Amino acid sequence: MIVKEDVARIGRLLKPHGIKGEITLLFDKEPYGDIETDFYFVEIDGIFVPFFVEEMRFASDISARVKFEDIDDESAASRYANLPVYIPRETLETVSEASVPDWDFFVGYAVTDETLGHVGVIEAVDSATLNVLFIVKDGNSEYFIPATEDFITEINESEKIVRMQLPEGLIEK
Repeated sequence: MIVKEDVARIGRLLKPHGIKGEITLLFDKEPYGDIETDFYFVEIDGIFVPFFVEEMRFASDISARVKFEDIDDESAASRYANLPVYIPRETLETVSEASVPDWDFFVGYAVTDETLGHVGVIEAVDSATLNVLFIVKDGNSEYFIPATEDFITEINESEKIVRMQLPEGLIEK
């Protein structure tokens, strides 16, 4: 079974396009549209279900009309509107190595601070503004930490840990 740590979010499905089962896929970032893949995972009720691409046509740099196998009409396509879309994390890793590092890669990594110790786990990345933020959760606490190389002291990929030196007062524990 595929778990959240095995996949990386790249966008979401929007509304159906036309009557033959096509649905619009909006990519979170432009480079995600360049990833060559035969399938995407769609998260349905917490389960990552593979959807195989039959045909794909780009409408812009960040959106495409996708026809998935076995989705043949507007009614079937509409059931998947507004659902998040993922790819296997290793696929994103190979793209990230070839281009600019992608902060979404670190979802699922633990964050430790040189002074405070364990801060929490990166649950999501907010890239809606120019200042990208890690959304870090620890139990009932939620922290918004700037995703910047200035704060990162070490990245341990084998243990999935981001070690940081955070400014005093940024986190209240």
